[in-house]
Amino acid sequence: MVQSLPNQLRIGIIGGGQLGCMLMEEGFRYDLHFNTLDNEDAPARHLARNHIHGSLQDELAIRTLALESDILTYEIEHISLNALQKLESEGKEIIPSASVLQIIQDKGLQKLFYQKNNITSPDFRLVKKADDWASALHELGNPQTFVAKTCKGGYDGKGVRICKAGDSPMAGSFVLEHFVECEKELSVIVGVDRLGKAKCFPVVEMVFDPKLNLVDTLLCPARIPKSILKEAEQIAISVAKALGSPGLFAIELFLDKNGKLWVNETAPRPHNSGHHTIESCVTSQYEQLIRILCGWPLGDTTSISPATMINIIGPEGLTGKYQLANLGTLLGMPGIYIHLYGKTETRPGRKLGHITVMAETVEEVLKKTNEVKVLLAIQAA
Repeated sequence: MVQSLPNQLRIGIIGGGQLGCMLMEEGFRYDLHFNTLDNEDAPARHLARNHIHGSLQDELAIRTLALESDILTYEIEHISLNALQKLESEGKEIIPSASVLQIIQDKGLQKLFYQKNNITSPDFRLVKKADDWASALHELGNPQTFVAKTCKGGYDGKGVRICKAGDSPMAGSFVLEHFVECEKELSVIVGVDRLGKAKCFPVVEMVFDPKLNLVDTLLCPARIPKSILKEAEQIAISVAKALGSPGLFAIELFLDKNGKLWVNETAPRPHNSGHHTIESCVTSQYEQLIRILCGWPLGDTTSISPATMINIIGPEGLTGKYQLANLGTLLGMPGIYIHLYGKTETRPGRKLGHITVMAETVEEVLKKTNEVKVLLAIQAA
């Protein structure tokens, strides 16, 4: 357990994007101090007590952050694993642990982790070069449709390709897995404290942009039977606990046409599918992580009301300075909460912010969400 008083605890965040910003905003209520590491234009740089300008792969920069912080966490997976492993061996506390990051950074290791822990995930084969695809697909039963995921470096839908039989193989290390015909895509965020106690946030359903492979909208609570809600929570907790570390984990699942759940991927950090919790749950995903880092009891994850979250994404054909259109109209609508991430320039597919929509019923929140989406637009500044 962390023994420091709240206002003495210095939390180092590897990464200075919007997740770090929202984490710090929650932590400021407890008078916590934050240091960050990222590039000089990172949105979080103005909020941090000390912002270290450097690469997330720079071991020296990470070590500098560690020296100025009592505990480290990270808001992105693509960071130097070697640096974290060395720091942990020297006694620096990192949540989630470097062992978790090692699994999550490599989608091949992640799939093997699910297999080892009897967690239901689509059948797969690992390939290291293009010549391996034919035999791997043969072992999978020569599916007409399958998914190819780069083992390392993918994020926000990048590095994932839905393939058809006969498509040309790609060079490099990939996970080839069965394509699941989805009824819904779901997400469950789980907090695990230092004693191993776990608590789920309500299950959400996600609607993806088919071109960008990014979450377009999510709805909480998910419109699925109670039995599947319960099963999704149980699966998510089993994944989080099997990782063997305190932390906040987002477990993405497929619900297929036959009502079966499959684990897709896990993120060891606050997640896009939990942004709505800032307004719509008693405890947000960010406060939950603060509580875990500080060794405090897990917070109440009860939903206050139905909610949706709409991602604000940079449109095609626009790069550079931008502004949100119809801002006054949006702000005049009740139950609308706008979050902009401090990114000075837009580009196609870039996450610029999100909007949370709340109402008393699922029907009302969906109606209001459609109204917001009609008004939502990014235009040149």
